[in-house]
Amino acid sequence: MKEINVSKIIPVVKKLCIDTNYYASEDVVIKIKEFLEKEVSPTGRDILQLILENHKMAAEEQMPMCQDTGVAVVFVELGQDVHLVGGDFYEAINEGVRQGYIDGYLRKSMVDDPVIERKNTRDNTPAIIYTDIVPGDSLKITVAAKGGGAENMSEVKMMKAADGIEGVKDFVVDRIKRSGGNPCPPVVVGVGIGGSFEQCALLAKKSLLRPITEKNPDPVWAAVEEEILERINKLGIGPQGLGGRTTALAVNILQMPCHIASMPVAVNVNCHCHRHESAVIE
Repeated sequence: MKEINVSKIIPVVKKLCIDTNYYASEDVVIKIKEFLEKEVSPTGRDILQLILENHKMAAEEQMPMCQDTGVAVVFVELGQDVHLVGGDFYEAINEGVRQGYIDGYLRKSMVDDPVIERKNTRDNTPAIIYTDIVPGDSLKITVAAKGGGAENMSEVKMMKAADGIEGVKDFVVDRIKRSGGNPCPPVVVGVGIGGSFEQCALLAKKSLLRPITEKNPDPVWAAVEEEILERINKLGIGPQGLGGRTTALAVNILQMPCHIASMPVAVNVNCHCHRHESAVIE
């Protein structure tokens, strides 16, 4: 059994919140450059080049890539042989988010009441935290900064088994078509299939953590991802919704078993910043 004091979590989460907003990940840069070579729209090419320039300036100037620095979605993989000591685990994560968003000069977007008062909490807490217990004696933390524009274009649909894989493809493509330029394309499309109403939404969000330069390890699902991506990029929405062949950089699918009477499908969308960073505490 390994003991980890929760005080170690605070600076790690703080840094993750700042880094994921300041620095574009390598897989995103690779994909944008790849699609830039194929983009036929002059406007689309200009936008993709500006996105790359924006990423570079954000890193050099130590400032956010986007003014919407998002909700802090925190994925935790907690080793079953870890004993957390020294305080409340979730309070430590929220303190890290608080310090990261204040010291990093990141926009605070959380409101305390979702409907009536809607007063800003002024420190971007509480974070949205998902915890998985896994084998081992380490603690992995991933922070995903989830902006409102892309998140608002997400959807869950309780489909029928008879809809089949073609129904799934049509739903995903239609969701992006209806989104238009709202999620700041080029987007990354996360798809969750199976589980239950709420589980498929979480699968869709988790699927976005897979590097977009990597194919699905299952060749059957890899082919489905590729077909959906091709169909999305034929919609003509293009970078920032101004036309072109680059509407999405990738489609990532996660699936799991489900009830015989159900086929839940969820789409969760990320903008071109596609922000998430991870760290391991051992």
